[in-house]
Amino acid sequence: MKSLRNYLDKIKPHFEKGGKFEKFESTFEAFETFMFVPDTVTKKGTHVRDSIDMKRTMAIVVFALVPTVLFGMWNVGLQHFNATGQEGTLFELFWFGFLRVFPIIVVSYAVGLGIEFAFAQYRGHEVNEGFLVSGILIPLVLPVDVPLWMVAVATAFAVVIGKEVFGGTGMNILNPALTARAFLFFAYPSYMSGNEVWTHGMMNGEGIIDSYSGATPLAEAAAGNIDKLPSIQEMFIGTIPGSIGETSTIAILIGAAILLFTGIGSARIMISTFIGGLVMGLLLNIFAVNPFMEIPAWEHLLLGGFAFGAVFMATDPVSAAQTPKGKIIYGFLIGFLAILIRVINPAYPEGVMLAILLMNVFAPLIDHYVIEANIKKRLKRAKVKA
Repeated sequence: MKSLRNYLDKIKPHFEKGGKFEKFESTFEAFETFMFVPDTVTKKGTHVRDSIDMKRTMAIVVFALVPTVLFGMWNVGLQHFNATGQEGTLFELFWFGFLRVFPIIVVSYAVGLGIEFAFAQYRGHEVNEGFLVSGILIPLVLPVDVPLWMVAVATAFAVVIGKEVFGGTGMNILNPALTARAFLFFAYPSYMSGNEVWTHGMMNGEGIIDSYSGATPLAEAAAGNIDKLPSIQEMFIGTIPGSIGETSTIAILIGAAILLFTGIGSARIMISTFIGGLVMGLLLNIFAVNPFMEIPAWEHLLLGGFAFGAVFMATDPVSAAQTPKGKIIYGFLIGFLAILIRVINPAYPEGVMLAILLMNVFAPLIDHYVIEANIKKRLKRAKVKA
């Protein structure tokens, strides 16, 4: 690493102002700070310095996503082998899934980072670190059979319309990964819904056996087929059809533990989201008028992308609420609305995406009223003392 550091120091003057490659200064800075901690310090004002910077924060989130990525690849292979009536070893299942999932990840990063670098060069700014996480989140919330060109279009939409038009990382009001998924869902619904999109080969009929159904548990529940729901063990482990990274609750909880242990993820948002979903589920159980509403409240937390959304999407530090009380309100409403949309709207049984995007929009308003309430409380307390 020392030799690499020396080499970077040697060529660095060429990328600084006055150098022959000064136009690519932001590109060089991005690669340099990715490999080494920046040697720059704040020039004025009071700042609290920490041992971690934004790139390391994003790296920890990516590390927390590794269990869901690895399990998602294996599950893609499992669902395909089950659909075709084949049997395979652990490695064969994983390798099959890897060959299908890895190209989606490559396209997501290639398009997203390409646009990020282009905007940074045009503006003369540093390359933002946010897409290190968004680049892996986008593939994880998509079905395995989504065409690669759609991944590219959705990623470009998420980066340009969902983030860069607001000023880049730290300025966007919507979660970029969910923006990409929402774009695909409403622009190309046939590729994002139905029973055929969740298992590789279902859409082109690659030897799929007649007795196999690629329907997700939520699709079965929305259709009233409660008796066809997988077992609790299957839903917790994740051996069910669904988006690449959303099926395994246990893999998601491992990621949640990493985020909470490192202090990167917000415990307030995660816990309040699960509580909100549980409360809405209990209310639906009380007024149950159809089989979907009769599903035990806690089972809703295992279904669909609820757990994934609560851990990795709702906790986005940019688009989420910022105040301590605001985070609790924000998370509770996400869980509450996610289950409400899921059950009440028969045309769209997965409500986590819409709930998070809706609360992304209202997060600043929640923080505003929390701060206003604190100001009024302190003013009242000051008058009483006076």
